[in-house]
Amino acid sequence: MDHSPEISRTLADVGPRLQRLRAARGVTLAALSEATGISTSTLSRLESGQRRPSLELLLPISQAHQVPLDDLVGAPEVGDPRVRIKPRQVHGATVLPLTNRPGPLQTYKMILPVSRSTPDPRTHEGYEWLYVLSGRLRLVLGDRDMVLGPGEAAEFDTRLPHWFGSTGEGSVEVLSLFGRQGERMHVRAQPRSKGSRREPEDQD
Repeated sequence: MDHSPEISRTLADVGPRLQRLRAARGVTLAALSEATGISTSTLSRLESGQRRPSLELLLPISQAHQVPLDDLVGAPEVGDPRVRIKPRQVHGATVLPLTNRPGPLQTYKMILPVSRSTPDPRTHEGYEWLYVLSGRLRLVLGDRDMVLGPGEAAEFDTRLPHWFGSTGEGSVEVLSLFGRQGERMHVRAQPRSKGSRREPEDQD
């Protein structure tokens, strides 16, 4: 895919910026790999510019360093960068829409309160991608019952009975991408077992 010179320069600067941030914090590649679930070889190639930056790689890294994604990318500001979001309450959860325009895909940040409620799986049209920002998320999907921690993601067809919420240990912050007509996301990640590593594919 061809990019404008400005975008190409921004992408080329991501690797060195990641390396400087990691070095400034005294974090080794091995420690960052453990925190993100991304292999050390992938992190090394990303920092050296041999691996193209992708959302699937940058999201866990931004979470591990606790810095905004824009700080990793160094995206230039265009106009007024402020996002004015109006949170709303949905079944006890705080939902903040991050997209202001109608379209096939909608993005939300959800804050799920501490709860020990009994799962009540539902179905509806669509496809959903969830990324856990903080806390521990319990996800019931069909006959599977799993727990996702920070930096883990799941993607599923919402026509399959599903429910998600807090494990009861604390509140959970989740990033959700949802397509009402069943559009699949380009970033794909399955819940991983403890100690495993994922090698995301480059996103063109």
